[in-house]
Amino acid sequence: MTLSASPDKPVYLRLRELIAERIIAGRYRDGDPLPSVRAFAAEQGANPLTVAKAYQGFQDEGLILVKRGVGMFVAEGARSRLGNSERRNFIEQEWPAIRARMERLGIEPADLLAKA
Repeated sequence: MTLSASPDKPVYLRLRELIAERIIAGRYRDGDPLPSVRAFAAEQGANPLTVAKAYQGFQDEGLILVKRGVGMFVAEGARSRLGNSERRNFIEQEWPAIRARMERLGIEPADLLAKA
């Protein structure tokens, strides 16, 4: 994912999605350190304050822990919690729109499975 992928979303939400994707994919595992705010901002071409806002959201939810003077770390169970949240969001928010579009276009689920 790149920051230009969803220009209609605020940058901090796109950064948050990127971090969540990396946690779910196992790139950042439970207990692993996260990049510093400045390092992640430089990597993504974002403002450090915007990265701090994205990190703060995870901290508020207990998905990352801050160890003063050491850095930020993925909390135990964060991958599982984020995965469950993403699945629930897909089923409740994204799938209905996908299903409706498939119906409009006359696409059957079997058609998609045959292409896989």
